[in-house]
Amino acid sequence: IFPYGDRQIFLSSSEIKQDWSDHALWWEQKQQWLLKPSWTLDKCGIHADARLCLTPQHKPLQLVMPSSIVLRMRVCFSSPVFRTIMGICKLLNIRRPEELSLLWPVEEKKKKKDKDVGEEVYDITCAPLPSSTIPKLANGMPAFFAETPETEVVYKILAVSQPAPAPETIAKLYRTTNIMEKAHINSRWLDSSRSLLQQGVKENDKLILRFKYYTFHDIIPQADVVRLTQLYEQSRWAILLEEIECTEEEMMVFAALQYHIGKVSLTEQSVASCPAMEDLDLALQCLEVKMEGESSADDIPKRLTLKGYKQYWFTFKDTTISYYKSKEESSKEPIQQMNLKGCEVAPDVSVAGQKFCIRLLIPGPEGMNEVYLRCEHEQQYSRWMAACRLASKGKTLADSSFSSEVQSIQSFLAMQKTTPRNNTAQTDESINTHSLVSPRYQKKYKPKQLTPRILEAYQNVAQLSLTDAIQKFLQIWQALPDFGLSYIVGCRKDEVLGIANNRLIRIDLSVGDVVKTWRYNTMRQWNVNWDIKQVAIEFDGNVNIAFSCVTANCKIVHEYIGGYIFMSTRCREQSDTLNEELFHKLTGGHEAL
Repeated sequence: IFPYGDRQIFLSSSEIKQDWSDHALWWEQKQQWLLKPSWTLDKCGIHADARLCLTPQHKPLQLVMPSSIVLRMRVCFSSPVFRTIMGICKLLNIRRPEELSLLWPVEEKKKKKDKDVGEEVYDITCAPLPSSTIPKLANGMPAFFAETPETEVVYKILAVSQPAPAPETIAKLYRTTNIMEKAHINSRWLDSSRSLLQQGVKENDKLILRFKYYTFHDIIPQADVVRLTQLYEQSRWAILLEEIECTEEEMMVFAALQYHIGKVSLTEQSVASCPAMEDLDLALQCLEVKMEGESSADDIPKRLTLKGYKQYWFTFKDTTISYYKSKEESSKEPIQQMNLKGCEVAPDVSVAGQKFCIRLLIPGPEGMNEVYLRCEHEQQYSRWMAACRLASKGKTLADSSFSSEVQSIQSFLAMQKTTPRNNTAQTDESINTHSLVSPRYQKKYKPKQLTPRILEAYQNVAQLSLTDAIQKFLQIWQALPDFGLSYIVGCRKDEVLGIANNRLIRIDLSVGDVVKTWRYNTMRQWNVNWDIKQVAIEFDGNVNIAFSCVTANCKIVHEYIGGYIFMSTRCREQSDTLNEELFHKLTGGHEAL
């Protein structure tokens, strides 16, 4: 007899000899869990025709990690997905679980000639269920993983980057070819405010765990070994599968870093011995290269060139750039002044082509105004890019981080230079180029052409530690123009909404370009009309936009915007305790509120 409130549920005698502590009632008709045993069935709304199922709350699930390895583990099917992910991350020792979420895998059509090759699944269903206590560590890993050699191997696979699979395996992986297909991927995110069972997930189903929100808070390498490795793996596959575009020079640097990380990872004997990033602030600045600049209280006049090669005399003071026809006229009224506070800063650089441009998206009443500045050489570019980044954050050139920002930019430029040193290194045949570059460059160049170029770039990163190399990879990834953009198709097929960590953009596919940009810091409010599936947003200056979703539920757009607003409320002084109630208020929609 299983008591529930003032009623009793009768079970067969064969079922009684079990541990029922993890069981709860599932109401099939209403797709609802009954998780308040103190309530009577009448209070829950149960009638005589109700079909209730007594079932475990934690069930096995196949979880595809960012590194593509598959774990079989018990997860909570009764809690909201947000809390389920917290339990998953606690077991795997991944901090900041709010940055991740679950999505359905893409259903791929199998070709007849493709044989079913069983992928390796690492079973850790014997792991204890998550608790509110902080997991104990042993040998640098959660105590559970240190219990047996088999589980210890699983943890090291999670914590250390693994060699790339064979080229033929990579070729079979699903790859998006356009924005519409990328938007289709974003329609597969699960609702964070509903449970797995409510969303049709069944025992032993396969789901994908990914970093959903591209704002990575409070990274501490000593404590974030798995988190940092999985973040690197997600960025690496985004590059290799062409989910984000990069230049040829950047691809060679990505390839060199992958080659180096692969070599160094093989020598890592202990997870606990992973090198740490000595300066956390600098590490986060590198990771935040998507760029928000800062400026200074000093004048640093330099001669720059606007796109179109028209030359002006520029000065930089506080957070404002002013420009004049010539140096002689700099004592007069400027042609224009641009306050960079809150602007978007991105590089447009080709070291080989001696192109050093800075792309600015400056907030205006009708959206963002785009301005390009062209520098004469890399020294000038480094100082002005650093100043722009600081200015966008409301800082000035007098800020103590200006020098380190300049050094970080110069280090990034140095990595793109080719510096061949010895001929023996240039003919290393152990490089599997097809596992290091995207298909576009595999088609463009033969392996014997790619190998020397990758090794030339490798000379600039060969001395980096494992953690520093991963940091550099993430830095360049976050500097890419399309970093962190998640696409949703609107009611018109040629209209796409791009959602990033600090802005929304509207893309017109008929012209293939961004037509509007709005930043969250100018947003006054947003509302969702659940009946017509439309998201309405109001910005400063009485700017209103409305967006209807075609490829995804408008709840996904609502959750993206609310999720990024939630991420912006985090600060380093806070404890690791999440404000789950605030997250659901911002992302849960009418049901959560």
